[in-house]
Amino acid sequence: MIRIEQTADGSHTLFVPELNEHYHSIKGALTESEHIFIRTALRHCLLHDIQILEIGFGTGLNAFLTLLEAEKTQRKIYYTTIERYPLDIELVKKLHYPELISPAHAELFYKLHETEWDVPQAVTSHFTLLKIKGDFTHFTTEEKYDVVYYDAFAPEKQPEMWSQTLFDKLFNRMNPDGILTTYCAKGAVRRMLQTSGFHVERLQGPPGGKREILRATAAKLQADKNI
Repeated sequence: MIRIEQTADGSHTLFVPELNEHYHSIKGALTESEHIFIRTALRHCLLHDIQILEIGFGTGLNAFLTLLEAEKTQRKIYYTTIERYPLDIELVKKLHYPELISPAHAELFYKLHETEWDVPQAVTSHFTLLKIKGDFTHFTTEEKYDVVYYDAFAPEKQPEMWSQTLFDKLFNRMNPDGILTTYCAKGAVRRMLQTSGFHVERLQGPPGGKREILRATAAKLQADKNI
């Protein structure tokens, strides 16, 4: 049974005993998401209208932080997220994310979870959400993305989610200078991203957390070859 655990920064995460895996870093769930996906990816993208793809909706933490950033900067974000095993809303409520992060936007956090699956919906005037219930390994789309949050469970827990085929597919769905970030800095993952055509940087991880993370960029010249 999934259980709730408090992480080092006071925010909560979920633990899955069957996988012996947490949804977020026990060193700080909120700190990790803000550092890897908001600071390192979203704020590194200079576009006004942004297409984002998230691999693993999970608790909705990444989506909520992105929505808040959209409201703050007035940029338009079109957010697609793929989740094979959606969480029960009653379990999500026990994480108390909006109360910790932005109580004034609590209603919007729960709206992210309550919106219909597989149908794009405007959550705010700046944030449109498309939740896809399915398996990313079988996902096909003609859409192109500016930012990818690669937040699947670790390679040793879900090896099928970390393959050369999937990274090749993602590279071919990136817009020029598109950015992919992930908490996983393993050499094998870095080499697969490079083989796909990404320029890969090893960056400092979140405060108190992992030593390194990865940011992969689909350099314009490389991306143009795949259009």
